[in-house]
Amino acid sequence: MTTDTRMTIHKGVAALLGIALLLAGAGATYLLMRDDAGSAGQTTGIASSSSASASPTGGSNMPNSDVVIPLSQDAIDRAGIVVAPVSTGISKSEIRLPGIVEPNAYRQVVVTPLVAGRVMKVGPALGDRVRRGQMLAEIYSPALAEAQTRYVSAQAMLEAHDRELQRTQKLVEIGAASRQELEKAHAEHAAQTAAVQSSRSELELLGVSPAMLENMASGSSVSPTTSVPAPLDGVVTERGANVGLNVDPATKLFTIVDLGSVWVVADLYEKDSFRVSVGSQADITTPGRPGLTLHGRVSYVDPQLNAETRTTKVRIELPNPGGELRLGMYADVVVGGASGTSTPRVPRSAVQNVVDRTVVYLAKPSEPGKFVEREVQLGQASGEQVEIVSGVQPGDLVVTQGSFFVRSERDRLGLKSTSPVASNSGNGAGQTAKIVVNEEGYEPANLTLRAGIPARITFMRTTDKTCGTEVEFPSLNIKRALPLNEPVVIEFTPAKGEIAFACGMGMLHGTVLVQ
Repeated sequence: MTTDTRMTIHKGVAALLGIALLLAGAGATYLLMRDDAGSAGQTTGIASSSSASASPTGGSNMPNSDVVIPLSQDAIDRAGIVVAPVSTGISKSEIRLPGIVEPNAYRQVVVTPLVAGRVMKVGPALGDRVRRGQMLAEIYSPALAEAQTRYVSAQAMLEAHDRELQRTQKLVEIGAASRQELEKAHAEHAAQTAAVQSSRSELELLGVSPAMLENMASGSSVSPTTSVPAPLDGVVTERGANVGLNVDPATKLFTIVDLGSVWVVADLYEKDSFRVSVGSQADITTPGRPGLTLHGRVSYVDPQLNAETRTTKVRIELPNPGGELRLGMYADVVVGGASGTSTPRVPRSAVQNVVDRTVVYLAKPSEPGKFVEREVQLGQASGEQVEIVSGVQPGDLVVTQGSFFVRSERDRLGLKSTSPVASNSGNGAGQTAKIVVNEEGYEPANLTLRAGIPARITFMRTTDKTCGTEVEFPSLNIKRALPLNEPVVIEFTPAKGEIAFACGMGMLHGTVLVQ
């Protein structure tokens, strides 16, 4: 083989190797482009639609970042979106307690007869108003008649002894009687006077008035009947007296309550007992009078704690001249006062729940038509306003009307988190999750946890319009009350399987899947 031929072969081999390297490089570039395109395809539904970074899903440990929701001006007008700056207010340390309207025990009297006998006449009916001294019932009493007869007889004997004592004194003066006879007359007169006083006291204990006693002393006829007067102004709330009923001093005839003043007795949880004391301000509303708010102060806190419910009784005394509060009414008691701390406030309509987060939507003044979803932590609610503990600052522009539309647009754009997996710090400290209890139920109703890692699930009830006032994990033997707008943490170490939880009434249900 000649030298020229060898050179030609070497050149051909080199050319073939160059072509192979070019093809390999092109294939690698093509593969890289496909990988990048696939990654972009997985995130385009979030990034390109919102023009902002969204938190990864599928159990990522990264915190959720703000999401921007773009809306056209036409959509804003049609949804009626209203934006207002975040206001401020004085923070209040309020406690909401369930209560019952009860009678003022100091103005409630159980009426019983002073004598044994038979009821001959009954005056008021159940629910009637009575005045003090008004006749409630008349009772025929043989025992009263006998006591009156003894008194009249003793009074007559005393008058006879008076005359005998006066005659003996005159005889002693003229020497016709001895001093011994005078002393005997004095002793008999004193004994008879004591008998009269004893009979008189007996009649007074039986309810006979001084005027009747004077009439009997003057020779008036004996009356075997007596009347039972009303001891105070009030309303007849119980009536046990009927004509023909045989009674004794222990028989309950009537219960009379002065409703001009009532008590509202509320249940205070053990964990809040240190926050309430005598003199604390209280606002009371009732479902029966939704437009009426009464103001009072705590007048008594029971020093004893109920061992079963872990609550103690709190009493608020309220004037009730118009009778708006009826006995047995349910009452909503808000106890507390201003703490002096100024905190951001937003309307309730501005707050939305997205899976396990509570958010508001902020307007971007620099970019009209774009709204930022911001996670917030709620504080105490007062009327239509709710405190924001963290997430926004006073002056931020928040969507106060139409926030639900913004949330719906977020979901439509595919920005909704779909994996409510509990977050894990990754350092073995544990995993956490949050469940909001609202009118629709548990949000989220399904959680995913990892087996063998300690878990902390925080429940937050955000409305009174739900039966989920408590949560129960039957398999874990855990049952907790859920006070309004107060986080309740349940801690346990899950094992593989499913753990069901429900409200106390069994109407709301949720599941924890442990993998």
